[in-house]
Amino acid sequence: MNIEVNGQHIPTNEQGFICNPNDWNEGFTKAVAERDGIDLYVDHWELIWYVREFYEEKQTTPTMHTVVRTLGKKNARFHDQKEYEKHIYALFHTDPCHEVCKLAGLPMPQPDD
Repeated sequence: MNIEVNGQHIPTNEQGFICNPNDWNEGFTKAVAERDGIDLYVDHWELIWYVREFYEEKQTTPTMHTVVRTLGKKNARFHDQKEYEKHIYALFHTDPCHEVCKLAGLPMPQPDD
């Protein structure tokens, strides 16, 4: 399967994850979001950039627990980490970690421990 971005075909696997993370760009994210029916807002991009930076630093994708623990503390709009987790699930209704990693052009995440 391919995602077309500005006339370029970017290969993805059968689950929709990018085959070569070096092919990623913001246009890829926008195309996948459009295909999957996701309207991207600032909160979506915050998560996308966070997982990309995490992956670049640690060469692994963060778990939902790590995302909530790290970003939930930084986000002053939420009173506790559980509220932030609910917010993430409101942004990505099915499986937030999988969706964010797919949009960020990263490999499929491992299950939470």
